[in-house]
Amino acid sequence: MRISRLTPWAAGLAAASLILVPASASAGQRNTAAAPAAASAPASASAVDTYYAAAEGKTGAALKTALHDIIKNQSKVTYDGVWNALKVTDQDPANSNNVILVYSGRSQSKSTNGGGVNDWNREHVWAKSHGDFGTATGPGTDLHHLRPEDVTVNSTRGNKDFDLGGGPVSEAPGSLTDSDSFEPRNAVKGDVARMLLYMAVRYDGGDGFADLEMNDKVNNGSAPLFGRISLLKQWNLQDPPDAFEQRRNQVIYDTYQHNRNPFIDHPEWVNSIW
Repeated sequence: MRISRLTPWAAGLAAASLILVPASASAGQRNTAAAPAAASAPASASAVDTYYAAAEGKTGAALKTALHDIIKNQSKVTYDGVWNALKVTDQDPANSNNVILVYSGRSQSKSTNGGGVNDWNREHVWAKSHGDFGTATGPGTDLHHLRPEDVTVNSTRGNKDFDLGGGPVSEAPGSLTDSDSFEPRNAVKGDVARMLLYMAVRYDGGDGFADLEMNDKVNNGSAPLFGRISLLKQWNLQDPPDAFEQRRNQVIYDTYQHNRNPFIDHPEWVNSIW
């Protein structure tokens, strides 16, 4: 299998620019000046092909192993450092003073990060209790699955697995939740899937952390497991990578961790592995 970002799945990245998806209405939070995000030009097709060269021609478990060996080579960010990093990776393309909250979709002042009501904080999309890694440098600070989110919405999501259904989530239009699962808004369903699948490939029991894996269940609790994989595969197809997600991947690679989320560059690899 020739690895090429000129496949239908990957062509968008080759053509992506720093003009990102439109943001929703402002959250109405206090708004102070903030430095603009570091400019990261889209990687060339040849550069991305080179990055994944060791995975070329592989499928299934062999592809997963090859990708792990590629993406495990990374710089690490401290948990305090995540605050400032998210202000760059998740900057609102329409307002450089703001970030976009992942489940809520609203644009909110970068300066309103913290623990108070209507502040935004650091959401672990792979809940840190699933594998008991907490906020340790490594999976607990990996920017590929950390996103800004409203404090209350973050608490509502908790450590629930991802599934369909439930009641509306206050302050997160389009998101639903019930006693054992959380369903994000349609615009980020694919983002959520690709973040979780990245984690399952990156953390395989090395580095002193648990072997993170996918399953098709909810109520995984503290086990190093996340579900539902069958649904996440659907979300990956339903919501392919957009310019915001592609730019985010590039900024993390260029400025912070120097590794990539392979499922943003090659969403078709999801079905090849799972």
